[in-house]
Amino acid sequence: MKKLFSSESVTEGHPDKVADFISDSILDAVLLQDPNSRVACETAVTTDYALLFGEITTNAVIDFDKVVKDAIRYIGYNKKEYGYNADDVFVDVKIKPQSADIALGVDEKIDKEQGAGDQGLMFGYATNETITLMPLPIFLAHRLAERLTYVRKHDIIKGLRPDGKTQVTVQYDEHNHPVSIHTVVLSTQHDEYWKQSDLKKEIHEHVLEPVLKYYDTSSTIYQINPTGRFVIGGPHGDAGLTGRKIIVDTYGGYARHGGGAFSGKDASKVDRSAAYMARYIAKNIVGSGIADSCEIQIAYAIGVAKPVSLNINTFGTERVSIEKIYAAVNKHFDLRPASIIKKLDLKKPIFAKTASYGHFGREDQDFTWEKLDMIEIFRNLL
Repeated sequence: MKKLFSSESVTEGHPDKVADFISDSILDAVLLQDPNSRVACETAVTTDYALLFGEITTNAVIDFDKVVKDAIRYIGYNKKEYGYNADDVFVDVKIKPQSADIALGVDEKIDKEQGAGDQGLMFGYATNETITLMPLPIFLAHRLAERLTYVRKHDIIKGLRPDGKTQVTVQYDEHNHPVSIHTVVLSTQHDEYWKQSDLKKEIHEHVLEPVLKYYDTSSTIYQINPTGRFVIGGPHGDAGLTGRKIIVDTYGGYARHGGGAFSGKDASKVDRSAAYMARYIAKNIVGSGIADSCEIQIAYAIGVAKPVSLNINTFGTERVSIEKIYAAVNKHFDLRPASIIKKLDLKKPIFAKTASYGHFGREDQDFTWEKLDMIEIFRNLL
């Protein structure tokens, strides 16, 4: 039986992603001055307004107004007619230090170890259906969103505005292998003058074809700006909030998510660091060839360094015993927060660029959790 699966992505101009990018830009600015900072920065945006709230404990001195406006300007909100213009945005700062009760577990090091910044469960996933070891629907949705932003910023298609969304439906066969692209939905914000028929031609030529040319699109259904108009958008059209696109950030719904958002959080928050480590482990397992897909779950108690549980699921695709995989992970991967931070080098100001187009499945030297430098450990199990 053939089946369908869909995943979506959004551009950096989507209101929720504006909020994510601002939060991660604040995080980077803080880490640049004080790598040991504790940051949990949330952002809410609406018409010409940005609210920063949350907790930051740091020795850094930050010009919040400048960081926020630079982030908005980088995205492309730089004209009054957009309803969200970097120069006109009022930045409202409601930041306070980290809770002393939380700091007990993180800073004072229960059992002489840095404890987890919160309780919670985190997932990581990998599958061999794409070269990046990501599920095909979210991989393509991200690439389309990236391409849409690229053609806007490089003026390949004139008159585009920053907000946009993509969605890709992939058809799978009875063995769960991707067969073809069933449906593509793409909505892009645009200037008033565009006729939808002309815009659709430009989107096909400059966005869809470059990304999808290596896939079977012979019967693909395309829905481009299906409402017929998308002039009002971004934070002017819809309020945005940090952490509201967690499925876009991870695996597009193809694998489970623990629920914790990433953006605006330093790596002492296992919501972020342990999710990165779980992806790192899963990717190296699949990359080694000992399984076709793998999902890792790690769970923590606040203030306690060692995880309370580890679950490895290879969905029956493993080529060695699951007991051997567990033994290899337990031997070679230290899942205590301080060890994760050290292994993945997570005190550097690298996080603003994770805020859009997915935290996983992207080639970037700073995305250490995407490295395949542990595959020999698992290959040796064969």
